[in-house]
Amino acid sequence: MMKIPFSPPFIDKHVIDEVVDTLQSNWITTGPKVKQLELEMTKLTKTQAAVCVNSWSSGACLTLKWFGLKEGDEVILPAYTYCATALSVIHCGAKPVIVDILDDLTIDPEEVKKAITPRTKAIIAVDIAGLPCNYGALRSIIQSPEVKKLFNPETEKQWRLGRILLIADAAHSIGAKVDGLPASLQSDISIFSFHAVKNLTTAEGGCVCLNLPCHFNIEEEYRFLKVFSLNGQNKDAFTKNNGGGWRYDVLYAGLKINMPDICAAIGLAQIRQYENFLFELRKIIAHRYNDAFKNRDWYIQPILSDKKRESSYHIFPLRIINVSEQQRDSIIQRIMDKGIVVNVHFIPLPMLSIFKSLGYLMEDCPNAYLQYSCEISLPIYPQLKGEEINFIINTVIEEVEREFEMEKISNPAYLTKNYEKSI
Repeated sequence: MMKIPFSPPFIDKHVIDEVVDTLQSNWITTGPKVKQLELEMTKLTKTQAAVCVNSWSSGACLTLKWFGLKEGDEVILPAYTYCATALSVIHCGAKPVIVDILDDLTIDPEEVKKAITPRTKAIIAVDIAGLPCNYGALRSIIQSPEVKKLFNPETEKQWRLGRILLIADAAHSIGAKVDGLPASLQSDISIFSFHAVKNLTTAEGGCVCLNLPCHFNIEEEYRFLKVFSLNGQNKDAFTKNNGGGWRYDVLYAGLKINMPDICAAIGLAQIRQYENFLFELRKIIAHRYNDAFKNRDWYIQPILSDKKRESSYHIFPLRIINVSEQQRDSIIQRIMDKGIVVNVHFIPLPMLSIFKSLGYLMEDCPNAYLQYSCEISLPIYPQLKGEEINFIINTVIEEVEREFEMEKISNPAYLTKNYEKSI
């Protein structure tokens, strides 16, 4: 029986050599490799500056604290996301305002518009599976005169921006595009994850990329974020170790969330081969899945690309028409019994105990539940072999159709929630 993991990290000789080079340099914490990775991220994303940190969550907390979030403030975000999106808001003392999603799994701009109040300071739009949100619609909302009039700036950064901050939760979407350009140019700030299962990994890590209006001094903002990410200390260990003197000052009540060089080395080796190799392999696998399933009556095609957007192909979100959550779970179990590890992205926030206890209700986000209940995330990563892809495809078809046969609802004649059958 084949054993196919869900998302192992891509480790080749380039990665090993870069890590060994770091170990032999005798410098493993924040230093030159982190700086090189930040420069590579600005090239890939076409953004103004990049600040590497130790996780997506840290990057989100850093961003929200930079913008001055406090108790009583609100941040709008989708129900269909990983818990870190909302927890970062809670950790800053603010309130997550959870709204529903569109059928493409991204945040619904109309729901965002309805949720805006004078307490709204930011929107975190989540690029689920690697597909960029409708940033054009979100920008139109936050730049509209009536919404700008509602905005209540209370810090220097908020006064300077003069409107709601638009943050991209780009944990899934490194390499995604809008109008042929990096999707990171669509928001004020994009926050990437380099967790072990992501398209590009540093084992654990994240990156905050800035795309701020011209009246921000990007060098100053970059310096602030770097200092804040190291306990607010104005001189890092690498600088002191290389003749910068021992004396330092602590300027802010910062966080200790810096990325070490030993982690950056992994990402540095991967990012150099990302666009022309790793990204393209993921794209090929996604289209192989889509081509294999597209003529099945039960299949809801994910948007891999449309007239404006192209996914990063981080997740292949297979969705099945007219199955219940329990039926979906049965299909998953049988697929895993055959040696294929699959996943679900994501359990909507109001279904999780912490958010239930805070009063969030799943019935307020019905589409998020509908999408979750019929979704199965399939393995998609560069190391997948052709015979493994074929085995996954054949197993999925067999087990989905077995479920329909068992329930005597083969070939359902209607689509739920007006799903589109074509890209």
